Amino acid sequence: MEMYPLSRKHLNLRFFPNPHCVLSSLLFALSSKSLSSLLQSPILSPHQLHTVPSIHFTISSSGSSSFPSIPQPSSRFFNTSDFRWFRSFSASSSRVNASRKHISEVTDLIRRGDNDLESKLHAMNVSLSEASLNTLFRTLNYQKVSALRFFDWIRRSHPEFYCNSDVCSLVIGNCGRLGDFDSMFDLLNDFRLHNISLNQKAFDFLHVMISSKAAMKNSICKVVEVLNRIGGSCGVSGIHALIEMLCFLGSFEMAEYVIANSEKRLSNYSILIQGRCRRGNFEEARRVLDEMIKMGCQPNSATFNYILSCLLKNDRTDEAGRVLEFMLEIGCPADALTFEIFISHFCSHGKFDTAFEWLDKMESKSIEPRQTTHAAFIKSYFKLQQFQEAHQYVVVCSRKCKRESNTIYSLLANLHRKRGDLVIAQTVLSEMIEKGLKPNFGVYMNVVKHLQKSGREDLARNLESSFSNFASQPCAGNG
Repeated sequence: MEMYPLSRKHLNLRFFPNPHCVLSSLLFALSSKSLSSLLQSPILSPHQLHTVPSIHFTISSSGSSSFPSIPQPSSRFFNTSDFRWFRSFSASSSRVNASRKHISEVTDLIRRGDNDLESKLHAMNVSLSEASLNTLFRTLNYQKVSALRFFDWIRRSHPEFYCNSDVCSLVIGNCGRLGDFDSMFDLLNDFRLHNISLNQKAFDFLHVMISSKAAMKNSICKVVEVLNRIGGSCGVSGIHALIEMLCFLGSFEMAEYVIANSEKRLSNYSILIQGRCRRGNFEEARRVLDEMIKMGCQPNSATFNYILSCLLKNDRTDEAGRVLEFMLEIGCPADALTFEIFISHFCSHGKFDTAFEWLDKMESKSIEPRQTTHAAFIKSYFKLQQFQEAHQYVVVCSRKCKRESNTIYSLLANLHRKRGDLVIAQTVLSEMIEKGLKPNFGVYMNVVKHLQKSGREDLARNLESSFSNFASQPCAGNG
């Protein structure tokens, strides 16, 4: 019996002590091209060999071979360090990086489908990257050429891509483009056993179907059926990615169909709401929100925050206020980001009094502002050239929010540096150090370098001296 090259498709690695033994045994067996030599190997006992299950391959109705169901490698026998060793061994052979010419040649080989395809691919001695694989799969999908044999070869010859989400998603997209849902199911079943998640690349093929609603709906129906049958992380991530792709394509009706025919998940509804909001369809977003509540799927603050953010970016303040009221009515409390969305909106319009009212509301609810909330005030003051007000905000805020003091002072100095006020930037950093606050090192170095370049070596030396003395003090920068 002739042995195949080392592959998880052909051997279940969890039954071996470690990959060192597997490789040694197989190399020995391959040299004699018989199974008996493997039995005679001192590294692998007959008892160990008997624990290796037989591998059964099936032929789908589409004519493609399915992957065997292979359980996850046991951590007891196949740990992370062993896998790193195996990957480094596999990558040790000298390969050349794939050029455009190489990619074209590989594509031609796959299209021809020669019996010795795998040996010809090996003979090319080309190292493929994720970018080159993207190009290859997209070309094959466009030309409606099956990539199953190539994918199988990739997983054996480039083990770093064995569980790669992008590569696995691309081959699913290839099956979808060819309408080969039997092979798609077989692949997904294998991916599920290895906890592989899908992304939007699995459904890139829908781009070419957008002009034919009937063909697109037929494919989506079959994909949803397959993903529901598969379940697990693979099925969940697949439904999620499918909804993302449909929203990207503006096919919201089909996105709603997918949600209606799969497990009701908050994350899936949230994608649909975000997609509607991005297109400015706030009425539709609100309808989806009402529908998900009726279906017993309770929205959280993250769902509402996205709607509020989009409304305020479009200056629909009154509507945002009504959404906030509804949010509180159904028992979903506002979080720090909710307040920041309103504060940032009013700051960007120069309505600082209203923004401070929202800040007071946060304090009354014992919600601590985020760093980005403070940054919204400071940056808006700078945008309106109200530099003294920005400085005053930092001084007052540093007293009330000790943990944020270093960050907001450093931000103030950096903003002055960016607008060319190096002297003021140096003054702000010196003020920080006097108060026992340690400046952000990157900001400090930028100010020093720009002072030196502008001919203010004296100020640069003074700042360096202050920073050095401060840094040498015990517990420096805890202020």
